[in-house]
Amino acid sequence: MKTKFSKSFTTWFFPVGDDIREIVVEWVRYLRREKLWSLDDPLFPATKVVIGDTRHFEASGLDRKHWSNAGPIRTIFKNAFAAAGLPYFNPHSFRKTLALLGGQKYTSPEEYKAWSQNLGHENVLTTFSSYGDVARHRQAEIIRALGVGEQHASA
Repeated sequence: MKTKFSKSFTTWFFPVGDDIREIVVEWVRYLRREKLWSLDDPLFPATKVVIGDTRHFEASGLDRKHWSNAGPIRTIFKNAFAAAGLPYFNPHSFRKTLALLGGQKYTSPEEYKAWSQNLGHENVLTTFSSYGDVARHRQAEIIRALGVGEQHASA
């Protein structure tokens, strides 16, 4: 996968549900079979813009280029959430959700490191410090549960 600053890393689809996975698989099939795209083409390509019959710029399918910035992607997300009647969540919030899911699901250092690498982080501390916040209500639950264990241990 190509990223900002021309970095690249190998990643696999996160285990977040077969239904979500199937949507992505179908999208990849479409790009590969219908558009004849290769593995070097972007998974989520920029919109192809052409000069239309009215001599104005207009959308005309997909371009084999990466987005130059996140602005259009945020607009797509805003429109999709609005159409679904849901509050807006920016694209980066999904990355944060994946990082939090990894922290909850995987407890061994090796598992968490693999999850972190799959996010594209060379250092696991990037994932842990940048995405590892514990919500206050969850912090309270954890601390209370730790205290319960301590009470039983000292009795």
